[in-house]
Amino acid sequence: MDSLWFSDICGHHVSPFTMLDFDQSCHRKHGFSLENKLVFGRLYKQALTIARVVSPSQLAIVPSPDKEPVDPDHNHVAWTSVKQERWEGELVVQGEIPLWLKGTYLRNGPGLWHIEDYNFRHLFDGYATLVKLHFEDGRLIAGHRQIESEAYKAAKKNKKICFREFSEVPKHENFMAYVGDLSKLLSGSSLTDNANTGVVKLGDGRVVCLTETQKGSLVIDPNSLETLGRFEYSDSLGGLIHSAHPIVTDAEFLTLLPDLLKPGYLVVRMEPGTNERKVIGRVNCSGGPAPGWVHSFPVTQHYVVVPEMPLRYCAQNLLRAEPTPLYKFQWHPQSKAYLHVMCKASGKVVTSVEVPLFVTFHFINAYEEEDEDGRVTSIIADCCEHHADTSILDQLRLKNLRFFKGEDVLPDARVGRFKIPLDGSRNGKLEAALDADEHGRGMDMCSINPAYLGKKYRYAYACGAQRPCHFPNTLTKLDFVEKKAKNWYDEGAVPSEPFFVARPGATEEDDGVVISLISEKNGGGYALLLDGSTFKEIARAKLPYGLPYGLHGCWVPKK
Repeated sequence: MDSLWFSDICGHHVSPFTMLDFDQSCHRKHGFSLENKLVFGRLYKQALTIARVVSPSQLAIVPSPDKEPVDPDHNHVAWTSVKQERWEGELVVQGEIPLWLKGTYLRNGPGLWHIEDYNFRHLFDGYATLVKLHFEDGRLIAGHRQIESEAYKAAKKNKKICFREFSEVPKHENFMAYVGDLSKLLSGSSLTDNANTGVVKLGDGRVVCLTETQKGSLVIDPNSLETLGRFEYSDSLGGLIHSAHPIVTDAEFLTLLPDLLKPGYLVVRMEPGTNERKVIGRVNCSGGPAPGWVHSFPVTQHYVVVPEMPLRYCAQNLLRAEPTPLYKFQWHPQSKAYLHVMCKASGKVVTSVEVPLFVTFHFINAYEEEDEDGRVTSIIADCCEHHADTSILDQLRLKNLRFFKGEDVLPDARVGRFKIPLDGSRNGKLEAALDADEHGRGMDMCSINPAYLGKKYRYAYACGAQRPCHFPNTLTKLDFVEKKAKNWYDEGAVPSEPFFVARPGATEEDDGVVISLISEKNGGGYALLLDGSTFKEIARAKLPYGLPYGLHGCWVPKK
């Protein structure tokens, strides 16, 4: 399974000429090895053959990306690279921070979108910026620091991109250099370790920043934000990619490993205090030439739900030097969409159902429904669903985010609620959990009370929309019983993920606070605390300067 990324799985011919991007002024020469060519198969042999017979003058040149100026007077601070590599200081608090709130909120996300005068294309390309908010005795200490991945350090040293990012690849001055880079894909050495997506606290206390590549699992110090090194998996499962959002509790770590050679997924578990993943079971795909993208997945108390989206990984797009509108993926509506349910204890797939086509980055939660005798009859799984519209990926190009002119261009989204029957039926249902107008038809970046993970729940916190907009711009509290939403909005501001922290000893699901970092339209920014129940502001603290938009966070309680 060491070559999960490499197979001609798109169902059509792959031409190396469509993947080239040469830059005579910006290149580090790469060698290549033939030792893994059997794994690479037809595509690798084809590239080597062409390299021997084609002269540089015959090579097709792919245009470089648009050079987009970064003008701080024009661009929102949310989409502007962080001002400096690190900072820390105490903030002045307006309002009152609850005295019970003791610990550190960590938020990870892309924060540096340029190297020298080269500007990146996509939100997900940015080098990771880790932010902390430490609460204790009503005080707030804030800080941020760049995560020192190999990709980030190499870019700083060489003043250019040196690893393959979400949409960016190193530039090659000639075809042989390009072939050498392809050989590095075999081992994954050219893939990024830029851990810019999430951050989790393991059951043993270690804190790890994550992205979609397995090598992009980096251990950090939650106090200093120092990068301590790579989280090395000690098992022999291999593979290069995994879900960016594992399910992490004090008792276990669950994740999915997509298999692109034999389309399917391994469901694996890792216990606290170890680096060894153990296989619970395997799910084979029901359709399509490759597994569906699994950025996240949900669990219940007894089951793992494995989503199979028709937005599927694509080897051809992985190898391209210039991105397609769907980047590393391809849309296969004819392959249909499925949800698979695996028993955590036995690893047995108890059902696989076809569901309506869907597109989601983030599942919210899932739970089991029982009959009057206590038998599980179905599973409910909620997600932030984009009406099977893949355009949201390209909407996140930086040029789209930076040059907003007031049009209402954010694609509609909803809380998609799947119902998966366990009675042998072949089809599941997908409908909205509440009227999407309650949250402005924008929906992403959800969190819940972690005590309700895998259980029936009532509330979730998310980013919604106040239209017209081009990106989610509100914080919203979702009530799935009343089917209503409460919304917080600051005109022109871009809020990041609302993160719920429960009050110690609380008996009500929404008894706690919601933390978010806000990027303001005037270039400033502040940390925000909302009451988890009333959804009213209880405190804010202004930062010395606005921070870039971030993605996902975790809570590290004070010991």
